[in-house]
Amino acid sequence: MDERVISAAAGMGAPTLRVGDLELMSSYYEEALVFEPLEERVVDGLVHRVLGRGATPLLRLVHTPDLPVAGPHQAGLFHNAFLFDDEASLSATVLRAAQDPRSRFAGSADHLVSEAFYFTDPEGNGVELYRDRPREQWVWEEGSVRMDTIGLDPNAYLRSHVSQDALAAGAGLPGTVGHVHLQVGDLAAARAFYVDAIGFEATLSDFPGALFVSAGGYHHHLAMNVWNSRGAGPRAASLGLAQVAVTVPGREDLDAVTGRLRAAGVPYADDARSVTARDPWDTLVTVALDGATVDDLLEAPAR
Repeated sequence: MDERVISAAAGMGAPTLRVGDLELMSSYYEEALVFEPLEERVVDGLVHRVLGRGATPLLRLVHTPDLPVAGPHQAGLFHNAFLFDDEASLSATVLRAAQDPRSRFAGSADHLVSEAFYFTDPEGNGVELYRDRPREQWVWEEGSVRMDTIGLDPNAYLRSHVSQDALAAGAGLPGTVGHVHLQVGDLAAARAFYVDAIGFEATLSDFPGALFVSAGGYHHHLAMNVWNSRGAGPRAASLGLAQVAVTVPGREDLDAVTGRLRAAGVPYADDARSVTARDPWDTLVTVALDGATVDDLLEAPAR
């Protein structure tokens, strides 16, 4: 086990959004992305609702109607990215999202490692829907994965891949949290936290204004950019991203995370099943044992 890097089996858990209108946001993700409500609970006077597909949590919404909307140049969320198994499953979800009048379509792209479609939810949070190309088709050069942004015709893609079976399956088709893309104020500070302290490995560092990192040779589990937020300081309390969730297989992996956090001088909390710290922009990051239940997610801190 290399104590310098996070487990190769690390992945992403369900992110948390603070929302102003819980019913609007919940119905959007249920109808446009075919997520199902799994459970909800009142925690410290706030309603927490978990949505997902099957037994897999994909998103936690926390009702915080008194908070202001995040500014466009503030550090925080660029998008949450949900990963689908194949073209049929992806295209069925894209079609539903595109047909929902509350969606704002933000573009589509062939990234060489993946095919992606972008939307904005009713409260301005970015959403990516994507599927990966087979790993044997990814190209690595001197430790960096080759990615690009090439035009992808959404209408042609849907015509080629939408099937009635996939549309009818709805939430029966699995999905996972593939990655989370953040707005940050400084890439060097982002690298010090997410690579040196949390333990992800950089997979692409020379893309203008962005850093991509992952575990286990994935193209990226997290990305950070300064395209809109260069120089941003710690976040004020606002709607939008509340927590980034990372999963690891075993307690020894959490111990390795705490060791790196201590070495970097980053304060953290450890409750035996998860370790929580804040990045330089006050974004809450939780590294938890894989296999957490919906109850675990509802009990996790969100602010």
